[in-house]
Amino acid sequence: MKRLLVPLMIAASGAFMASAWLAHLRYRDRIGFGVALLASWAIVLPEYALNVAATRYGFGTFTGAQMAAFHLCSGVVCVAVVSRFVLDEKWGGRQILAFVFLAAGMWLLLRREG
Repeated sequence: MKRLLVPLMIAASGAFMASAWLAHLRYRDRIGFGVALLASWAIVLPEYALNVAATRYGFGTFTGAQMAAFHLCSGVVCVAVVSRFVLDEKWGGRQILAFVFLAAGMWLLLRREG
């Protein structure tokens, strides 16, 4: 169960973080910096709690390096998704190829040796 739940928790954490980092940019002409900062911090607090919970729950099933890779990978993917669907930025062929390489890297990292 942990092998599924921990990556899902980390991915949800990445979605919160990407939203905190980028979503306010869609409204930058309508809201000020202070409001954007407060809204981002309000989003980051549950993200951090989810991140710490996932890391503590998953340690032992996954190594620290594997969970750090989950965090980084989900962060990259979530930022790309938010930038595409919230900020209407287009994905090019290189970005899609990069996602393929990212998935291959995660597959290699998660394979059990021996």
